[in-house]
Amino acid sequence: MIAVTLAALLAGSDVFSATSIELESAENDVGDVSSLQRGARNFMNYCSGCHSAKYVRFNSMADDLQLSEDQLIENLMFNAERTFETIQANMAADDAARWFGQTPPDMSLMARARTTDYIFNFLKGFYLDPDSPTGVDNRVLPGTGMPHVLWELQGFQTGVFTEDEHGTSVFGHFEPLTSGSMSLGEFDSFVRDTVNFLEYMSEPVASTRRAMGVWVLIFLAFFWIIASLLKKEIWKDVT
Repeated sequence: MIAVTLAALLAGSDVFSATSIELESAENDVGDVSSLQRGARNFMNYCSGCHSAKYVRFNSMADDLQLSEDQLIENLMFNAERTFETIQANMAADDAARWFGQTPPDMSLMARARTTDYIFNFLKGFYLDPDSPTGVDNRVLPGTGMPHVLWELQGFQTGVFTEDEHGTSVFGHFEPLTSGSMSLGEFDSFVRDTVNFLEYMSEPVASTRRAMGVWVLIFLAFFWIIASLLKKEIWKDVT
């Protein structure tokens, strides 16, 4: 079922298509609850206007992120009335398709489909392009229809390209053009927290599963010791 869902998500989404470029590691830690809380705030403030997360319920998210119901309602529930509802985009699907050329994809499983490294680089990879309908293009996904929603935080940058021996345009580096409200380090942390939350959404039980795995290993080690001692006791008189 999950494989079918991922296939359908990928087939309907050009926003996060595959890339062959070298990606900077996101270095996120899904076990960092504070980072997940900040990531949830980022997602609801900057992403949920267009993107849904239809497999994530607010109340389950609050439990996993150690948020009270009051914190949840006051800071994260902008377009939902009940805590058991799932995260829905504020924008109507028809309007999004008309404005952007397609409906923005649901983000519930995107981190599993594309990896956090891909999304981390995508969100940092916008540069000015006067020929684009949105005024920007993206290093990771050329021709993307997604606008640079984080421009106030990052600022604007230009992409410097060179031509290889075959005449193909090759990305070189970014050059800052205008400053945003965040420094480079602050913006990296912002994006890292955001993709960390996306990874959590793609597998909410991951932290629990990992913690349980540690206890299982401890139990197996203890059982091995007991079994070894028992074996020695049983066979000590056997020659």
